[in-house]
Amino acid sequence: MDSVAHLVDSRSAQILDSIGPTIQVLTNVDGDEGQPCVLRGTIPAHAIVPLHSHPDPETYLPLSGQLEGLVQTAHGYEWLWLGPGDVFHVPRNAKHAFRNRSHDPAVAYVATTNRMARFFRDSGLPADPRSTGAWPPAHELLQRFLEVSRRYGHWIATASENAAVGLRLG
Repeated sequence: MDSVAHLVDSRSAQILDSIGPTIQVLTNVDGDEGQPCVLRGTIPAHAIVPLHSHPDPETYLPLSGQLEGLVQTAHGYEWLWLGPGDVFHVPRNAKHAFRNRSHDPAVAYVATTNRMARFFRDSGLPADPRSTGAWPPAHELLQRFLEVSRRYGHWIATASENAAVGLRLG
């Protein structure tokens, strides 16, 4: 089926919890790791994605909600408002973060690589805890996420680096 055009049934795509935000892998990621894929990401109300970078590019196409994206400029960091109709591109290894200070979830399509989708598959858990039994303790989830991040070559900011750009880690 992957060698012919087809409609993707997004209702059947597994939703992965990435320590708060969720990722839904919409296209098959079993091919070459550099091939493009599409994800649907949701950042819940009042949630953040801490400052980080990774070797794979991402392009965000917001669908609903309001989100702020952090970019690095010649003068430091700057928060940009992102909403439906915007296109937010993150090149390879660019430091970035997200925050949703609204009362509604922010949802976006994300165009990236199969490798990035595999990272989410390896680091996340099914979003419905009933599908796997009890959730592991929060510390174990974070340690797993950090270990997989290191394995994939991601840079993760420290708590003080996050605080310097206005993000307080829970």
